[in-house]
Amino acid sequence: MIRLQNLWKSFDGDPVLRGIHLHVPEGKLMYIVGPSGTGKSVLMKHMLGLLRPDQGKVLVQGVDVAGLGSKEFASYRRKFGMLFQNSALFDDFSVFDNVAFPLREHTTLSEDEIGKKVVAALSRFGMDQGYEKLPAELSGGMRKRVGIARAIVCDPQILLFDEPTTGLDPVTRHMVDDLILDAKHQLNVTSVVISHDIGSALMLADELAFLYQGEIVFAGSASDFVACPHPELQRFLEAERRSARVFQEGGLCP
Repeated sequence: MIRLQNLWKSFDGDPVLRGIHLHVPEGKLMYIVGPSGTGKSVLMKHMLGLLRPDQGKVLVQGVDVAGLGSKEFASYRRKFGMLFQNSALFDDFSVFDNVAFPLREHTTLSEDEIGKKVVAALSRFGMDQGYEKLPAELSGGMRKRVGIARAIVCDPQILLFDEPTTGLDPVTRHMVDDLILDAKHQLNVTSVVISHDIGSALMLADELAFLYQGEIVFAGSASDFVACPHPELQRFLEAERRSARVFQEGGLCP
């Protein structure tokens, strides 16, 4: 579905991506993990076409994104749904109008047709009421539900998640994990998650990639990820193990 070939990107002469090679298979859920400031968000912006590479290619379904004209690019962007880190809902829009926004902007559907699609998208993720509420009236978990409903309402082929569990309490974090998994199984989409959450990645991902200093130093299965000897990757895993030990030694886990 997505193939990055020898992708390079610099800002003010400072290289951020250094010859990235990555393949995201169709219908799979891939987590891209790594330290802060290592280029994960820049990588995702290249997938969306928001940034153009200095060198290399971003191929989506075999099409080079950098070669698209403005009309072709508008059509290309409709392949994607995006859940932003803070959901990025419009503060003055109701739940309903937030989810309806992309349909009103990018389709010619009637208001009746839009209403049916909005209700279907929200209901798919457990929201059967409260459509008139503003984002400020919602919990963090409910805002995530609205955000993912908006991301899928135009029937995208690819879903992108930018740090979906950052700053959330443990209960809400697990709920968001379930939403990501539900989206994969119910919608049969290709999903890419940018995250620091190694626990979620190991539990949910079909494949993981580890980005370090602008390079993909690992891509493969969860079991191979755990066995990878790269020292920075092992530091991430050790931090996860240390957190688990704190709970166990403190008697907080059976």
